[in-house]
Amino acid sequence: MRYRVALLADIHANVWALEAVLADVRQQGVDVIWNLGDILHGELKPRATYDLLRSTEFALTIRGNQDRELYEPNADPRVEWMIRDLGADAIEWLRGLPATAVFEDEVLLCHGSPTNDLCYLLEDVTSGHPLVRDEEEIAGLLAGAAQSVIVCGHTHIPRLVRLANGQAIVNPGSVGLVAYSDDTPVPHAMENYSPDASYAILEKTPSGWDATFRKVPYDTREASRTAAELGRSDWAHQIATGRVAKR
Repeated sequence: MRYRVALLADIHANVWALEAVLADVRQQGVDVIWNLGDILHGELKPRATYDLLRSTEFALTIRGNQDRELYEPNADPRVEWMIRDLGADAIEWLRGLPATAVFEDEVLLCHGSPTNDLCYLLEDVTSGHPLVRDEEEIAGLLAGAAQSVIVCGHTHIPRLVRLANGQAIVNPGSVGLVAYSDDTPVPHAMENYSPDASYAILEKTPSGWDATFRKVPYDTREASRTAAELGRSDWAHQIATGRVAKR
């Protein structure tokens, strides 16, 4: 029996990218949609993104690290703006999301790693760019998770890694923010080199689980313009190009 799941992650309030991805999902004959977190945090269209999500049936949704920033104490004025735009009902919805979920004891959903939503499960960024970790490191970060498939987000980089023990780790990439930079744990850039929105289809077949990756073009001009108007020239460039601007 075949079972097809659309995996979405890291929407980051980009309603234009989400609309395009959901339109593509509807053409793929999937059975359900799963959401791997970092959903509404972003200075684009938080409330519009929430409304679109709530009008769409998602079988499983977990929270990401930046979703927590919207309901945990935070002095960032940008977060305060997002909270005002979202409204109390959206914040309570986020607060009620689990950190992880399990599907039929076969697939574990997490945002970062099974035990830490801030952890890059597959990539080491100490060089300033993402490099896939050694298998032993990945196994250690799985912290004993025994499911045959682990699906995660957080790094915004689409990737499938198969371990020697047969486990597969799938990151579908980012729907809404295909490049970004961060200073933790060291300054680094995560880039896809294309503005296309990304998601994956996880499929159970008689021979096991497999994944394919979908890149969805969309008109990035409105999202990029909105970011620029909100004072986020960095996001404007990243959304439009899939690259982090040179400093």
